[in-house]
Amino acid sequence: MRTSTRIASVLTGLTLALGGAVLAAPAAPAAPADVSACINKVERELKGGEAPASVRASCYISLTGAQDECVTGLTEGSGVTKATAESACKLGAE
Repeated sequence: MRTSTRIASVLTGLTLALGGAVLAAPAAPAAPADVSACINKVERELKGGEAPASVRASCYISLTGAQDECVTGLTEGSGVTKATAESACKLGAE
């Protein structure tokens, strides 16, 4: 399996899992501030409103410390520059 296909599969699975968690527990607190900071950083660069699910999934991946996967997900899946992706993923890990 190609790396890009594998990453897309992981991001899709994570998105579905997180979506299911949101539906199962709608009263759960909002995303941690660090994930929000990651998402906000990307949204400022994209200037297109709310971040797509792929951005949110990549920012959640940063919580696990998988910075390379986070950066790859943002640059390949969302069209974010590498510098912004690295900065956003660093924010997400804090």
